[in-house]
Amino acid sequence: MIFVTGGTGLLGSYLLRDLVARGEKVRALYRTVIPPAAWAKSVEWIQGDILDPGLLAESMRDVQQVYHCAAVVSFNPRKRREMMKVNVEGTANIVNTALENGKPRLLYVSSVSALGRKYNGEPVSEASKWEEEKYHSHYGRSKYFAEMEVWRAASEGLDAAIINPSLILGAGNWNDGSSAIFKKAWEEFPWYSEGGGGFVDVKDVVNAMTALMETDIAGERFIINAENWPFRKLFTQMAEAFGKRPPHKKAPPAIIALLWRLEKMRCFFSGSEPVITKETADTAQRMVIYDNTKLLKLLPGFCYTPVQQTIEAYCREYAAGNN
Repeated sequence: MIFVTGGTGLLGSYLLRDLVARGEKVRALYRTVIPPAAWAKSVEWIQGDILDPGLLAESMRDVQQVYHCAAVVSFNPRKRREMMKVNVEGTANIVNTALENGKPRLLYVSSVSALGRKYNGEPVSEASKWEEEKYHSHYGRSKYFAEMEVWRAASEGLDAAIINPSLILGAGNWNDGSSAIFKKAWEEFPWYSEGGGGFVDVKDVVNAMTALMETDIAGERFIINAENWPFRKLFTQMAEAFGKRPPHKKAPPAIIALLWRLEKMRCFFSGSEPVITKETADTAQRMVIYDNTKLLKLLPGFCYTPVQQTIEAYCREYAAGNN
């Protein structure tokens, strides 16, 4: 039996779909709604969340593998406490339950946000040292501390490994998370900045996860990243795939600083989610390069989908639902 957390999210749903197609017996948590897709009928669903140790003990009984995908992903400072609660305490509950229930093999989905930062053109690798600095987001800190829980459990005998995906591109909730990038391109978002980072197809992340799960590698982490692109290039390629106007207004640092402050005021009075925050504003202005060679050396048959191909595929899917 395989246990999956975060099965209704972007990555978790693609993972479940893949495991079901392989004929695996899968058990997964959901909080409110089970996906209506046909593949979901083959999953044993349990309602609850990772903050309930008693529920986890029941859910992880007789389980041989655990994929821990559940997390709160946000760059909204108001969600700092929620991210620390779910991402750190929730992960501690998962690994503690695993230690008490036969020690199944565990693969934890972290993020490149939990890695050390380099802005001088030097690639970030799995060995990049974490240093507490102002450019780390609250989300990145929560994932870093969650990793500490996994490493602690590994030192206590848990067979565990970690993946650090870059920004995952896929077809999910087009109004939320990384999938919302496609909506911005469709709506001809006019602004661009000088920053950039790593991008990877959700299907490649799933393939890396299932391949790593079948190895005996433990106590290590792996960056999952197809290519490093400037944000302007990403939005331009998306716009062209849609037949829309690409970004054409450069946002200088002063404008970006003004925008996030105005957005903060708007959300204070409206109670809505901010489109841009100080954290995302800082990220938008910095180019970070991620080294993906460690995984490729371990899995010589593994290859990434080119980002251009990924963009075209999901742009077609988005456009089909909006015409």
